[in-house]
Amino acid sequence: MNPTMEKTVGQMVAEDYRTAQVFKNHKIDFCCKGNRTLQEVAAHKNLDFEVLLQELGEARKESQSDLPDFNTWPLDLLIDYIEKKHHRYVEERIPILKQYLNKLCQVHGSNHPELYGIFEHFTASAGELAMHMKKEELVLFPHIRKMVQGPNQGEGLDRPHFGTVKNPIQMMKEEHDNEGERFRKIAKLSSDYTPPDDACNTYRVTYSLLQEFEGDLHRHIHLENNILFPKAEALENKLSQN
Repeated sequence: MNPTMEKTVGQMVAEDYRTAQVFKNHKIDFCCKGNRTLQEVAAHKNLDFEVLLQELGEARKESQSDLPDFNTWPLDLLIDYIEKKHHRYVEERIPILKQYLNKLCQVHGSNHPELYGIFEHFTASAGELAMHMKKEELVLFPHIRKMVQGPNQGEGLDRPHFGTVKNPIQMMKEEHDNEGERFRKIAKLSSDYTPPDDACNTYRVTYSLLQEFEGDLHRHIHLENNILFPKAEALENKLSQN
């Protein structure tokens, strides 16, 4: 059997990020809904499976992207990267985007009422993401670091209060799904971040920043759902057998 048919789209992107562009082109969610096979997404999107296979093959032939091969990174290094690259990005961008969106609602809201919905969804996302990242930084990530470091230091690993790492991971994945759904609504309300004809420069910059924010969020969720979380669960299973 073709190995590609057995893998999920999340696994494909984890192994080769060049394939992500194919899924983006067809609006296939490889981060929040990365646990589906290629056949499943092709059927759901009414796409030609063989054409998808061909496009993925062509993507893999392209020159390697500048992104590192995160799939080979130690888990503690990957966590450091997620915190410093993606968590920090979210924290820096949220106040800027909230300020811009608030201004757009005041100036253009009467002619473009969809801006109120975009602002509402983004504000809700900002609050949830802030709490979500703190739970990762204070609970889940420290435990994964302990699992990585414990065997190397000859230390036993105390059973965490949440029982198994699968429990907080499941919660984080559900929260990822919620944010993915919010940004699908924002993308729809903004016509995929296409400014209207009467948009001022601030309007255009705001939509560009929103699209960039969504792209960063997708990469962020991909690294966790498709690489960090499965490897953390596998490490826990391995440690429990020792």
